[in-house]
Amino acid sequence: MATKMSKRVTEAYKKVQIGKSYPLKEAIEALQQTPKIKFDETVELHFDLGIDTKDSDHNVRGTIVLPHGTGKTVRVAVICQGDNVAKAKNAGADFVGGLDLIEKIDKEGFLDFDCIVATPDMMKDLSRLGKVLGPRGLMPSPKAGTVTPDVERALREVKAGRVEFKSDKQGGIHLGVGKRSFTIDKILANAQVVIDTINHAKPASVKGIFIKSVYLSSTMGAGVKVAI
Repeated sequence: MATKMSKRVTEAYKKVQIGKSYPLKEAIEALQQTPKIKFDETVELHFDLGIDTKDSDHNVRGTIVLPHGTGKTVRVAVICQGDNVAKAKNAGADFVGGLDLIEKIDKEGFLDFDCIVATPDMMKDLSRLGKVLGPRGLMPSPKAGTVTPDVERALREVKAGRVEFKSDKQGGIHLGVGKRSFTIDKILANAQVVIDTINHAKPASVKGIFIKSVYLSSTMGAGVKVAI
């Protein structure tokens, strides 16, 4: 038996032509015309990539600084010691510590943060929390720019709207590009940076079409196919 769509989703699809590919700005405009709900939904881009997910050379990952941020307040924990403690606090870190913070995460299950920035000298101790932080996407890494001696710069970028992307087991990438309360121009600027960055992240070993399709949606809303 087919699942019956809610009245709101049915109304949403009346604003969107199923199967039609919209230029990016028109896709955003169409999405913004669909019914809203009580909370400020995240606007998301969903990529289907032409990659072999079993080939490690086809992994697609990187970071992007969204020009208008994500619209979310990001709580950042910094694992460091020495002079970096004061630097991290002055740069706006929500939590700062060294071995004491690592122990708090390990022994007390403290996870009241959205991102961890760590200095290279702390990774030996922090790495033992891989089974706790890894599945939650919280383990810092040099590729993501979250393992660095420059904690001030990393903090500024994370707070400003730096996001990490990584292809999943189905060959997809799913990334928030703002909130529905954003203006169309702000969503457009963020989304265009994301599309351009992922397009340029094509592994050299990938042949043929890299980005097979892109859909724009809100958290609870209809998907709009984007022409690329």
